[in-house]
Amino acid sequence: MRVLSIDTATDTASCAVIEDNKLLGEINFNFGKQHSVILMPMIHNLLSSLHMDIDSIDGFVSSKGPGSFTGLRIGMSTIKGLSFGAKKPFISLSTLDALAYNLAYSQGLICPILDALRNNVYTAFYTFEGEELKRISDYMVISIDDLISMVKKEKAVHFIGDGTVKFKEVLKNNIPSSYFAPAHLNLARASALGELGLKLLKSGVKEDLNTSTPIYLRKSQAEREYDKKMGLGNE
Repeated sequence: MRVLSIDTATDTASCAVIEDNKLLGEINFNFGKQHSVILMPMIHNLLSSLHMDIDSIDGFVSSKGPGSFTGLRIGMSTIKGLSFGAKKPFISLSTLDALAYNLAYSQGLICPILDALRNNVYTAFYTFEGEELKRISDYMVISIDDLISMVKKEKAVHFIGDGTVKFKEVLKNNIPSSYFAPAHLNLARASALGELGLKLLKSGVKEDLNTSTPIYLRKSQAEREYDKKMGLGNE
């Protein structure tokens, strides 16, 4: 089975094509360009380089967040449109799941963190059991201080994701058992997302294009500003 996967939940725009156990190609950009401008050319260039077209794809995988509101809407609408046009199955997965999968077989707690601004992070907790990645918490948006309080007594905590760039020093200073992924693994890569999605699609799992929605966890900036203006509080 061959899948096309994309991740646009963060500043990184990423697309990949995976065929069974082989990564055929991947393109990643991480320098602040707008996903709405570069995503479709990235997909086109990747497929062209592989001498493929959309009809060559058997399934589609998209990130559902949490992360950038605009990025998630762009990514999910793009992959849903491709899935609908090609009449091929679609599935969405969390970017946090994909980041945790980058640290396959790590011993201890795996903690992907994405910067959620205002000293907050998007996160969840994972472990590996044999060859299976297990999520052992809900998806969360919490302050970095609360995260430290939750994990500081763990024997080993492996951090990964763009939040490590911003919070590495405070995490290292407060969690003696903290370990950090190398820079190239901190990117939200479509290849990791695609590998997880491929397993599910092969098992027959797929989503309804009309009901599948992103994981936002918090209100958008516009909604928070409106609530503040109306005296409804700020989330």
